[in-house]
Amino acid sequence: MASRIKVMIVDDSAVVRQTLSQILASDGQLEVVGAHSNPIFAMKAMELLWPDVLVLDVEMPQMDGITFLRSIMKSKPLPVIICSSLTTQGASTTLEAMSAGAIEVISKPTSGLKDYLQQMAPAMIAAVKTAAQVKMASVVHVSKTLNRPVKHLTTVAHDLQEQRQSTAMSATTDQLIALGTSTGGTQALEYLLPRLPITAPGMLVVQHMPAAFTKAFAERLNTLSTVLIKEAEHNERILSGHVYIANGGLHLEIRRQGAFYYTVLRDGPLVSRHKPSVNVLFNSVAKYAGKNAMGILLTGMGDDGARGLLQLRESGAATIAQDEASSVVFGMPKEAIKIGAASEVLSLSQILDVIQKAVISG
Repeated sequence: MASRIKVMIVDDSAVVRQTLSQILASDGQLEVVGAHSNPIFAMKAMELLWPDVLVLDVEMPQMDGITFLRSIMKSKPLPVIICSSLTTQGASTTLEAMSAGAIEVISKPTSGLKDYLQQMAPAMIAAVKTAAQVKMASVVHVSKTLNRPVKHLTTVAHDLQEQRQSTAMSATTDQLIALGTSTGGTQALEYLLPRLPITAPGMLVVQHMPAAFTKAFAERLNTLSTVLIKEAEHNERILSGHVYIANGGLHLEIRRQGAFYYTVLRDGPLVSRHKPSVNVLFNSVAKYAGKNAMGILLTGMGDDGARGLLQLRESGAATIAQDEASSVVFGMPKEAIKIGAASEVLSLSQILDVIQKAVISG
């Protein structure tokens, strides 16, 4: 019998520690090896037994979760799941944690914690099992890259802000890029998007993420980038030099009116176990853009996006799946490759090269 996944919980809420311990211990593949109220106690325990997965709150007294997380990533990286509050400050801090190397986020409310966590039990168990499969070497490599300044960004930022606005108003966006990702995707996007040229085609992105965090995630990326990055709104014209992040909790699609593409946000059931779903976006882009589009499927657990990428390829679009070596989790790209959906299998840096060379037609 395979050894169980050792999980440690660090959260200053006794309710969270007790409830999560019960939830995780109920699965025979998981073993809770400690539940601590702050990182100082956790550090002492980890000297005796190093867990396979850490579930970490980011807002705690004595030592905050970000400082603790960075210390771990420098000394002995391991998969970390952030359990964060649904506050504005919580969203900002959580995104900082993701940039520092955390691989997943589970949201929690400020009240009704026990009932909420019990409802989230299947998702929490699945997140821990996914985290245990993560290749930390890929996470650390991308996280280190994120600490390097983007070339030219600081010297020409103001000029490019003005340029991107005037260009967007005058250009017709005939080409689109549709990108989907999940676990490991926040770091991958933080590597890719700040390096996009102002002439890049309009891009639509589905990143599996709780609804409370997508707006803050888009705003964070926008501060790092020369293209304009925003959370998608309904019925926006899709413009070159713009990136539209799908709203957590809503599917993102496109429609075409004349020569222009527009965003469509809609509610509905989960598709491929997700909302937003990468398959929903890809299917829509295949229908309305076809050969004028490029589809990219990055790191992630599961199979969301595989069928949609195949539909994109069959419609004449260029399709790319991230390779195993640079993926944090090779689930989604692997499934796409398996069914012949990817015309190319590339590393993250090679994907950046392809996007940078994409040109606006018309």
